[in-house]
Amino acid sequence: MTIRNLEYLVSAKSVAVIGASDRVGSVGQVVLSNLLSAGFRGTIWPVNPKYGRVAGLECCKSVDDVPGCPDVAVIATPPSTIPEIIDQLGRKGTRVAIVLTAGLNGKNGLRQKMLDAAKPYLLRIIGPNTVGVNIPAIGLNLSFAHLSAGPGKIVLLSQSGAIMTSLMDWAAENNVGFSHVVSLGEMADVDAADFLDLLATDPATSAIVMYLESLPNPRKFISAARAASRLKPVVAIKAGRHPEAAKAALTHTGALSSGDRVVDALLRRAGVLRITDISELFSAAETVGRFRLRRNPRVTIVTNGGGAGVLLVDQLLDRGHDIATLSPGTLAALDDVLPTNWSKANPIDIIGDASPERYRNALARAAADPSTDVLIAMNCPTGLASPVSAAHTVCELASEGQVNGKPLIACWLGGRAARKGRALLTAHSIPTFETPADAASAITYLTDWAAAQKSLVSAPRESGSFKPDRDTARELFRNAGSERRRLLTEAEAKSVIQSYGIPVPGTIVVRKPEEVGEAARHLLGKSRKVVVKLHSKTLTHKSDMGGVILDLETAEAARAAAVKIAQNLFRLGKSAELHGFAVQQMVERKSAHELILGLTNDPLVGPVVMFGAGGVSVEVTNDTAVALPPLDELLSLDLISRTRIDKLLAGYRDRPPVRKLAVVDALCALSQIAIDFPCVAAVDINPLLADENGVIALDARIEIDPDCVDETGPNRLLSIRPVPTSWDCVIKLQDGEQIDVRPIIPADAGLLGDLMQDIDLAGLRLRASPFPLSESALMRLSQIDYDREMVFVARERTGGLAALARMAADPDRARAEFAIVVRSDLRGRGIGSALLSHLLGYAAAENIRALEGYVPPSNVKMASLCEEWGFARHSSSTESNVVVFRRELAGDGNCAEVIRLATS
Repeated sequence: MTIRNLEYLVSAKSVAVIGASDRVGSVGQVVLSNLLSAGFRGTIWPVNPKYGRVAGLECCKSVDDVPGCPDVAVIATPPSTIPEIIDQLGRKGTRVAIVLTAGLNGKNGLRQKMLDAAKPYLLRIIGPNTVGVNIPAIGLNLSFAHLSAGPGKIVLLSQSGAIMTSLMDWAAENNVGFSHVVSLGEMADVDAADFLDLLATDPATSAIVMYLESLPNPRKFISAARAASRLKPVVAIKAGRHPEAAKAALTHTGALSSGDRVVDALLRRAGVLRITDISELFSAAETVGRFRLRRNPRVTIVTNGGGAGVLLVDQLLDRGHDIATLSPGTLAALDDVLPTNWSKANPIDIIGDASPERYRNALARAAADPSTDVLIAMNCPTGLASPVSAAHTVCELASEGQVNGKPLIACWLGGRAARKGRALLTAHSIPTFETPADAASAITYLTDWAAAQKSLVSAPRESGSFKPDRDTARELFRNAGSERRRLLTEAEAKSVIQSYGIPVPGTIVVRKPEEVGEAARHLLGKSRKVVVKLHSKTLTHKSDMGGVILDLETAEAARAAAVKIAQNLFRLGKSAELHGFAVQQMVERKSAHELILGLTNDPLVGPVVMFGAGGVSVEVTNDTAVALPPLDELLSLDLISRTRIDKLLAGYRDRPPVRKLAVVDALCALSQIAIDFPCVAAVDINPLLADENGVIALDARIEIDPDCVDETGPNRLLSIRPVPTSWDCVIKLQDGEQIDVRPIIPADAGLLGDLMQDIDLAGLRLRASPFPLSESALMRLSQIDYDREMVFVARERTGGLAALARMAADPDRARAEFAIVVRSDLRGRGIGSALLSHLLGYAAAENIRALEGYVPPSNVKMASLCEEWGFARHSSSTESNVVVFRRELAGDGNCAEVIRLATS
């Protein structure tokens, strides 16, 4: 697992400071001073050959001279010394090294030498070029930051040391504390994903905030972030753009689906709340950490300043939020407690002389209103009432930041007196802001977080409701690949998408203009008009070169159109690239919308699906959004909702609503093409006409990599691996009962609790991630990436969970650990043996070289099962209370048979 040995960092009992110094202002001096002043209770060993004592502590000349084994070492020495020091620490038994030193990333190869030195010992490296790590709860400040973090429940992960120290400074000014502060540095080994995995289930952590500049391993990051986001808020700023992805694109999709949109799609799918300003980082984390809202909450405002209330309404509407319409009963109840000149509507203006009691009465009645989902209490400073007194009353009324079970957000405008009121509100767990814009942003945090949480429970299967004809698509790709073509013809591209259930017009391809008339005559028997297009194996964007002629009503007109197209290409010097003509039924749907659907391979995250407003002006209108496959109905609808054209699809005036599920099916089909065929580099479907009758693709382009046409899915470039339904199976127990086995999905979290209550924890072992009974751990267990982890669940036909088997692999797939849980009343009936067989087959198919189980000596049945399946018994090198059972899979001929049995 990626978190291996990092537990020694968060529970460190001994530290070596290598490069410790008494020279004022040196990194070694600042780090040791920070560590001593933070109150670390463990053993500290300064290491520097220049000193006998440093900061009153005896100083070791070298790592070899350290009298014990430090759990963690922090290194502040010249770059050339780092690889040797890492080797010495590894031999010593140290588990984590924090390399503060910069300058290892040049041509000197020191970075790789450092990693090579660490690998034999599984020594984890944070950095290089990092400011360090600060864990206030254990007094572990191994950083050269200018101040020590205060205790709290927020994790801060930052790739930028300067941003990290700036945020710490801001946090100190605003009484924000941390459970962990980590400067990630260059992330040569340990990265943000590792810390997400490590701290997702940490009870001392309520939220994780990140400043990111790069994502070197998107699949690893998205897997860790999805698991963490199900348990607690994860908020991020992602800096940087990737404009180079749009260069030299052969398709619209390549130009429109690049850069920051892709990063946004990745974070969205990972359940991460993305913000754009550093000042919002902690307020966003604290807000979403306190409340859960539905997607479009209705907001009610109580304010003592009418103008401020109206300004807040503007800010909310600008962000697409809904203002609650108060019921007649609520208006009558407010009339009873407010002055006659109150606003009689939402915002509820309780007038500038509002007393604390008036705030209490108005908020209580607003919270009872059935149309109100969230409350915002506002206060503007006046000479007639105290902001602090109003804040006191609001705090007394609220419980855990809510009134009548509805979230409460406060906006106290103004200076000194307002600051005291804000501090009081914040201390009582009420999210509090200084301006109407900030308060409106808080609602956006909550709605964005609600949307992200909803997407996390989606687990698209390998195919949707349609039945794709993969053989037809594969043959078309292979034909093009055999000719070393990157671009399919339009007819080929349409055949591919039609094989995945996307409707296309009837089309006939001919070679010569004189053949066009006969083709048109045939199609005009089914359609009022036809279209003639150039047919080319090399040219794209046909309209730009006069290669499309519409509204042809006779065979003669179609033939003349073909001649004109040939002339247009001759004039452009491209006659050699004209390979014929496509005669197509002209689709006339006057109320249809022109959409674009696209697929491209982004250099950062792999396949990306695009949706938006289509037509020839697609780059100008630029109304598109992107998402990561695999997609299902929920995720497709979310993608559609992020475009402006979505509102038009709902219908207006005389245009009826579009049959949106047909658009969803087309998006899911495109997603499935990305899953099934790694050779597909890009797809454009533009325009896709959509109306109340469904959809039809008038044009399609597909770009492929000819070298990959024989590769099979699922596509390894996907950042999110689909649920591998090919590993669904049925096992028959010794008494004939049948049990269904399939990969786990997020919705299974609710089923796990009963099973976990019924197991003997003493007989269960998986070092990297044990099976505790906490709700958060069960949610984490059900949210996996199907790549480095696999969980198979066995369900009775009555619906109950009978057993599960889990496998967790090292990143390099050299080995994986496994554990099997069987419900107590079903033990001894062959379920455990069947699941172990299934795991062996899956591990071998995933090219994992060895499978290991860690079994307590008391678990005789599990030990016997392992030996029955060819596992060799070994002693653990690190723990005396377990026996290691290991089976080598690489080159094991028996595993081919296991795979066959497991998948049959």
